[in-house]
Amino acid sequence: MAATLMNRAISRTETVGAFRLSLNLLRNFSAPAAAATTENPSSDPIKPKRRKSKKNLIEVAQFLPNWGIGYHMAKSHWEGVSYEITKINLYKDGRHGKAWGIVHKDGLRAAEAPKKISGVHKRCWKYIPNLSKSTPATTNSAPAAEVQAA
Repeated sequence: MAATLMNRAISRTETVGAFRLSLNLLRNFSAPAAAATTENPSSDPIKPKRRKSKKNLIEVAQFLPNWGIGYHMAKSHWEGVSYEITKINLYKDGRHGKAWGIVHKDGLRAAEAPKKISGVHKRCWKYIPNLSKSTPATTNSAPAAEVQAA
């Protein structure tokens, strides 16, 4: 009786071992094909892509000269609207604060007086490089008048 139980136990482990062996063979054959399809075999294919972190206005301005004073910034979902930053008040932590600026629509100044910018702490701000450090309208018209007079 004991001998038959031992034979059954040995036959079960052999079948389980054969099953594991066949699964290992399948994994080994499929692994090189998966690695060949990836462009960079050294990187882990399971690793998720890193998303670009969204920043609030203060976090964007801190990397610009003079904390972004005179530079244009806009929310990422705005089309053709931006603020030229004129004043920033920082809180003690350096990541939050208040900001004032002049509204620009389609690159042209839409208001003369600066106003407080709402939504400064929302994480959707971007820097607009091609509109930065614009010159006032009075200095642009003066050289044009000299050219006409000459």
